[in-house]
Amino acid sequence: MKKIIGLAAAGALLLALAGCADGGGGGTEASGPKDIGDLVVGFAQVGAESGWRTANTKDIQDTFKDEGIELKFSDAQQKQENQIKAIRSYIQQQVDYIAFSPVVETGWDAVLQEAKDAGIPVVLTDRAVDSEDTSLYETFLGSDFVKEGQKAGLWVLDEYKDATKPVNIIQLEGTTGSAPAIDRAEGFADTIRQNANLKVVASQTGDFTRAGGKQVTEALLKSNPDVDLIYAHNDDMGLGAIEAVEAAGLVPGKDIKIVTIDAVHDGMQALADGKINFIVECSPLLGAQLVDVIKTLNDGGTVEKRIITDETTFTQEQAVEALPDRKY
Repeated sequence: MKKIIGLAAAGALLLALAGCADGGGGGTEASGPKDIGDLVVGFAQVGAESGWRTANTKDIQDTFKDEGIELKFSDAQQKQENQIKAIRSYIQQQVDYIAFSPVVETGWDAVLQEAKDAGIPVVLTDRAVDSEDTSLYETFLGSDFVKEGQKAGLWVLDEYKDATKPVNIIQLEGTTGSAPAIDRAEGFADTIRQNANLKVVASQTGDFTRAGGKQVTEALLKSNPDVDLIYAHNDDMGLGAIEAVEAAGLVPGKDIKIVTIDAVHDGMQALADGKINFIVECSPLLGAQLVDVIKTLNDGGTVEKRIITDETTFTQEQAVEALPDRKY
């Protein structure tokens, strides 16, 4: 009898140790899926640097609230160290899932490994990470930034197809090291290379902010007075560029043409007003797709490693038509 009791106690100890090793994360293999209302998700946002980001945050928060899923939210204020701190906090709190939009592409392997070791699935939204170990996250949900740059480049190719002299272009880059800044520059450069007259004469980061776009444009116009076109990696920098162009006594959309990416309300209004010439859409409304991913994982299913959002482009006429029903 003593031997039987001893074996039972040893078995109980092994089960307890196995439970500790599991990390208390969001895995569903042992216990089955949780009720949606019992899920807790930690979301680490880049910041509030633009109208796009504000719309993205609101959509995610509203969608999770409507679904009855608890969302723990943090604003990294565009600092990677803040996001890493937030993710580690979520791990300590043993949330079921972690989602975040990485400030920059590199430097995530250590904290993502910590989440994996804790059994907490991670979903990347909007921006990707540059990691050889793709098992560190479940999926990347967001836009194809290279394709966005290509779409902008195609409009420029068509607009200047009859150019017989150099077309000087200023590029306003997003946050240095971020996936959209890298990919939008690459897609644009690869596309306009088809026309030797199209030349990017200056390229500098405006950090995705309106103030940054204005400041950089002011400086670059002084050193490059013969600019024909400004390509901004997002609407907010393009809106800042409009202010700088007008301050220089020029007419945005005419004296200097402007192409941007995002299609937030302020950008679309500037397009409708003729101050921006073309916008490539990058939808911030990722909340519903993010919830779908989490529901699928919670039910024990699998998701594609790359989920691309459906997006379009806008001319002035299309912006006028779309504005009344625009959600962001």
